Amino acid sequence: MTFKSKNPFKMQAKTLLQEHIAKTASLTQEEFDYFFSHFKSLTFKKGQTIISEGDKVDCEYFVISGCLKAFFINDEIKMYILQFAMPTWWTSDYNALYNQTPAQINVDCITDAEVLCLSSADREKLCAEFHQIEHFFRWRTNKGYIASQKRLLSFMNNNVKTRYEELLALYPQLYNLVPKHLIASYLGVSRETLSRLHNS
Repeated sequence: MTFKSKNPFKMQAKTLLQEHIAKTASLTQEEFDYFFSHFKSLTFKKGQTIISEGDKVDCEYFVISGCLKAFFINDEIKMYILQFAMPTWWTSDYNALYNQTPAQINVDCITDAEVLCLSSADREKLCAEFHQIEHFFRWRTNKGYIASQKRLLSFMNNNVKTRYEELLALYPQLYNLVPKHLIASYLGVSRETLSRLHNS
């Protein structure tokens, strides 16, 4: 899908991405316009799948509106949620994207969603052409690694109540946006345990 000249989504998406990038990288308007031209806009309905296990993955997604989830289903058909992706967040199966292996992670839509899609080839081209863009993606990767490490340490060191309180402190909008059984899955607890935590 390509952008039309006066598409309201284009303007909203461009502004949101530009503000997001500007926190880390300094681009001229011309440079940003060129950067933005490599993205494709996509819209999805609630429940729609973006990446399925086994897929070839060649894009990552910047969320403009709505909420996505990245998750893994094990051999016992138990779901483990790795990430909720809200506006200004990025998501994909990064192992599949970077190593060109079949996807192990699924990504779908908790709500209706609008995203910008950037191909791996275009990301690499842009990083080679602009140091500031390469700097942004390196910063974003590092930030993601740190967040994953903190979550892992929390799982190893903290009880369920503490992990729940941490989650709501960081992302208070989640409890009203995301179904409770998905929050329970993210925390690794039952829906009933989550209800007790919320009411305690």
